[in-house]
Amino acid sequence: MNQPAKKTMPKPSSKPLYKRVLLKISGEALMGDQKFGLDTHTIERICGDIKSALRMGVEVCVVVGGGNIFRGMQGAASGMERASADYMGMIATVMNALALQNTLERMNVETRVLSAISMMQVCEPYIRRRAMRHMERGRVVIFAAGTGNPYFTTDTAAALRANEMGCDVLMKGTQVDGVYSADPKKEKKAKHFDRLSYHEMLVRDLKVMDASAISLARENQIPILVFSIAGKDSIAQAAMGKGKFTLITDKKVK
Repeated sequence: MNQPAKKTMPKPSSKPLYKRVLLKISGEALMGDQKFGLDTHTIERICGDIKSALRMGVEVCVVVGGGNIFRGMQGAASGMERASADYMGMIATVMNALALQNTLERMNVETRVLSAISMMQVCEPYIRRRAMRHMERGRVVIFAAGTGNPYFTTDTAAALRANEMGCDVLMKGTQVDGVYSADPKKEKKAKHFDRLSYHEMLVRDLKVMDASAISLARENQIPILVFSIAGKDSIAQAAMGKGKFTLITDKKVK
């Protein structure tokens, strides 16, 4: 009697364009349709997308913001000391990182949170070699607390960690599908850019990432890919170079 053929997992239809990526997620992206805080369904979708990218063979590390809980710049604008406000913002990023870790681990994805400010009872301290080792073992590494210093944004932290981890690209997930000449939610005729140089980003003063982050990426020639994180499997698609996005780089396309 013939035995039934064993089922095999289908192979990915395309190989990832980038082997190791740093994913920058804003705190606002975790809110969903809420005005503040965390939306469970949104976090589950984003973590599911991260898992899909891992299945393709992509190594993923993450920098998460804290604007859904507290934003240092706004605190400073309301009269708080800027350094204190920024430290409060860093703590907010740790809360978001733990939420992502919890959801990923419920999906059976090994994850480590490394914080730039010491919180030994909550997560590991950031040590570059330790972070590299975690990634080599296939774990998702989430970097929390920005750079650990006030006056620097989590965008700058993302550019810094992307360099330290030797990432092929810095992928910034936003609420829109790339960089536009103006806010596409307000200006219907806003132009979408498929590709920009670092210099054009700085000269046009396009408010996607701060100048420090762009300059750091430019100095080390790390491409920045700006895409919408709102769609299903958007992270995996972007890692394959598919979908609608803006690529910021000085390298020529072959």
